[in-house]
Amino acid sequence: MSEPIRRTVTQDDSLPPVEPPSAAFLVQLFLVPAIIVGIIVTVWLAFHWLAQLGNDPEGYVRTLRRANEGRWQAALNLANDLRGPGGGVLKADTKLAGDLAGILSDEVASGRPKLGGHAGEQSRTLSGYLCRALGEFAVPEAAVPLVERARDTSDPETARAAVEALAVLATNLSAAAATFPDAAAVTDALLTASRSDDAGLRSAAAFTLGVVGGAGAEERLELLVGDAADEVRYNAAIGLARQGRDAAYDTLSEMLALPDTPAEPGDAASQSQRYRRALVVVNALKAVGLLVDAGVMPPESVVKSLATLDDDPVGDVRAAAVALAKKIERVSAAAGQSR
Repeated sequence: MSEPIRRTVTQDDSLPPVEPPSAAFLVQLFLVPAIIVGIIVTVWLAFHWLAQLGNDPEGYVRTLRRANEGRWQAALNLANDLRGPGGGVLKADTKLAGDLAGILSDEVASGRPKLGGHAGEQSRTLSGYLCRALGEFAVPEAAVPLVERARDTSDPETARAAVEALAVLATNLSAAAATFPDAAAVTDALLTASRSDDAGLRSAAAFTLGVVGGAGAEERLELLVGDAADEVRYNAAIGLARQGRDAAYDTLSEMLALPDTPAEPGDAASQSQRYRRALVVVNALKAVGLLVDAGVMPPESVVKSLATLDDDPVGDVRAAAVALAKKIERVSAAAGQSR
């Protein structure tokens, strides 16, 4: 039986002498992690506190009136609370809507939204979320500050938020059997926004004009449907479809004919482009459906485009195309029987 291998321990193998830790080491070991943990806890508590403001509308107002950079988070949380399942009571709170309108007016009057750099960006973010929050209400009083902001095309970012909020507010008021206090002023502000040099603002105005309507809305949409910017044309066509106008069909045919481009794995840009195309085509199909419901049947060019979508590689497009084809068949059959 072999003996286990043994090794003689020499002085070189002995452990180094133990030295007491330095003050710098103790700071790194205990104080720095404590600071990091403290920061994390503080941030968590701040967001938790903001999230709890939904139970206290006055808490939102107090937070939004403070001159600090985090106010936009409170405005965003309020917009989400208004949109959420528990927002019914808040939507009808005229005092809260009035308070938000005052805060928005004060922010715009300060001139900060038109500044460059970080301060201007923070202020525009706050103003945008305040507009979106006002749009989630179901009271006519929320329209007044939004109309004022939609007219101010010198700040297209805030104006666009106001225009989009007016579309949401119009839907909410309709559901509550209410109307705008001055519908003509709303349409006039949208017409002004639709003439902006900013394509994003024109696009939003085209969409909301289709929702709101009013004197001059259809005529303006018929001009916007020939706009050089794709998004403007598309939203103008959808707006005309909402108004039951067959002038939408040329652009709707263009939208339906957009080709699908397979996205390369890991290529975020091509994936985004494919998603955008699917969204445009589905919205065009919905717009054609609105026209069919209004008794305005599609021309042959649209019917041909529709037939090519039956085997589209995108499932949502295929489903919407098949549903629309069946609707057209039903309406056509019903029209034939009535003759």
